[in-house]
Amino acid sequence: MHILIAPDSFKESLSAAQVAEAIKLGFSKVYPHASYDLLPLGDGGEGTVESLTDALSLDVKHTYVTGPFGDKVKVTYAMKDDLAVFEMAAIVGLGSIPHEKRNPLLLKTEGIGELIVELVQNGAQRILIGVGGSASHDGGIGMASGLGVRFYDCDGDEVEAIGAHLGKIVRYSTDEMLVDLSQVRIDLVTDVNNPLCGPLGATYVFAGQKGLAPEEFERIDEEMAGFYNNVNPEILAVSGAGAGGGMAAGLVQFAGAHIQKGVDFVMNQLNFDHRVAEADLVIVGEGRMDIQSLAGKTPIGVARRTPDGVPIIAICGSLKDDLPDFPFENICAAFPIIASVDSLEHTLKNAEKNLIRTAEQVARVIQLGGTVRWNG
Repeated sequence: MHILIAPDSFKESLSAAQVAEAIKLGFSKVYPHASYDLLPLGDGGEGTVESLTDALSLDVKHTYVTGPFGDKVKVTYAMKDDLAVFEMAAIVGLGSIPHEKRNPLLLKTEGIGELIVELVQNGAQRILIGVGGSASHDGGIGMASGLGVRFYDCDGDEVEAIGAHLGKIVRYSTDEMLVDLSQVRIDLVTDVNNPLCGPLGATYVFAGQKGLAPEEFERIDEEMAGFYNNVNPEILAVSGAGAGGGMAAGLVQFAGAHIQKGVDFVMNQLNFDHRVAEADLVIVGEGRMDIQSLAGKTPIGVARRTPDGVPIIAICGSLKDDLPDFPFENICAAFPIIASVDSLEHTLKNAEKNLIRTAEQVARVIQLGGTVRWNG
């Protein structure tokens, strides 16, 4: 039996690679002679870069760029030859911002532009950026300032490029761009397709979890829309432009980037279709499977590209009650790993142990199915 294990990360507890290893360990207790293909995945959020780095044998590197509060921070990226990969969240990730300091309109994102400049200067001609898990909400203007773009108000004074100043900007200049990006291919990997503005846009859907007060939503959304109506109205109709607090919009406008559907793009880079064609069983997983997963996150993305007749099982941190009945989207069954009622801290801490145990029990059920003979 050949088993393809293709999970996403379990947020705040296990990376996708750790999830895949744990599932293999549990299954190997029951099927020690099976062959296993571990394919940790990401859909633009946490763990995407790690998946691509491992699968493409990229070299992990470090540098320093401007952080969310204006000081220099150490950031990790991966590169080999002319290909470079990094995550927006490595510079301005929500998880790295203390709750008392979460103000998405004041955080700086120029470090993202600075990193792009450094990568190009180091020979990168193709850059993959995971756009997800961010704490900022500036429409990408901070990143643009890191590239050398300058923004001005109605008096001609230069404006600091943060989200709080979007409504003040009436003009910008690219005369001081630090690198020529015309021959550089930048792909944005995102797990959302939200537009930049409106009821389904960046402000109304994502800004609240970053610390923006609901009473501010209407004004901020109008300022974001006003800025891009002035700069390039076509951005407002681009699917996925709302990713990363509008960072995707800024990268498209100021860096010529291309928005890619997260999990499908990542699977293409990792030769998924060839690898799944050899599988007898596919196992997927993520930290929490819910109705949002059905919009195309990693487990569903894998299921939709798995050939008919190949069974798929999901092993997840938890399952919400808004899921439809299984089988669904080729997933035969889904199993949560939580063993008992416990605090979130302990649940996350015990994720690996619970995952190994659950994987073993799932394997034993599969084994049982091959030996039971039903009467009647």
